[in-house]
Amino acid sequence: MDSLVQLIKSANYLVVFTGAGMSTESGLPDFRSANRGLWTAEQKQYLSSTNALNDHLQEFIEFYRKRVQGIHEFKPHKGHYILAEWERKGLIKQIITQNVDGFHQEAGNQKVAELHGTLKKVHCEACGKSYISEEYLQENYSCSCGGVLRPSIVLFGEMLPEQPFTAAEEAAINSDVFLVLGSSLSVSPANQFPLLAGETGAKLIIVNKEPTEMDGVADFVIHEAIGSVLEEINLKL
Repeated sequence: MDSLVQLIKSANYLVVFTGAGMSTESGLPDFRSANRGLWTAEQKQYLSSTNALNDHLQEFIEFYRKRVQGIHEFKPHKGHYILAEWERKGLIKQIITQNVDGFHQEAGNQKVAELHGTLKKVHCEACGKSYISEEYLQENYSCSCGGVLRPSIVLFGEMLPEQPFTAAEEAAINSDVFLVLGSSLSVSPANQFPLLAGETGAKLIIVNKEPTEMDGVADFVIHEAIGSVLEEINLKL
C-alpha cells in the first residue's frame, strides 16, 4: 500500500475511471443485475435501447422512472467525497465514468466525463429541450412542444457523446497514473481508455471486488471495497 500511495502522491496527471462498482457501494443496484427489481437482465437490456423508446414507450418510461427514483433515494459514499477532495487539491485531473447517477458531481467533482450520459436530466426527443429528471418523478413525460421526454443517457443503439469521449481520450493519453474504480472493464469502447493510458506510459491501478479482464496488465490490483481503499490511501497522502 505504501508504494501505491507514493505513486498516487507523485502523479503529475492522475485520471480516475469509475464503473458500476463505485455506485453499488452507495446502495444503488446495478441495473444489469438479473436478480434485482422487476425485470430480467434481457428485459433490462431491451428497455435500455432505442427500440424500446420507439416501440414500447410506456414500458420504457416505467423502467426509467424506477431508475430515476433510485438515484434520488441513494447518495454518494465516502469514496466519492475523497475523489472530490483530491480534485480540489489538484491531484485528480479528470474523472471518466461509465455511471449515470451524477454522484461524482453531487459529491463535488467538476471534471467529470460522463461517457454514458446522466439520469439527472431528461430531454425532449423531438426538440432537444432539457429538463431536470424530477419531471419523471412527477409523471411528466411530455415536453412543452408535445414531444416525448427521455433520460439523457446513451441507449443501446446510440453513439457515445462526442465531447465526453474526446475528453476521456485526451485524459487517458496525458495520464501518468490511471486509477480504475469498480469496473469489470468488459464494456467497449469505454474499456479501451485504460489500455490507451497504459500504451502511452501510465501506471495502471485497478480496484474492483472481482477480477477484471485487465488485471494481468495492471501495475497494482486490489480486490477490496473502493471506499475503504480510498480512505486508507487518503489517510497516507
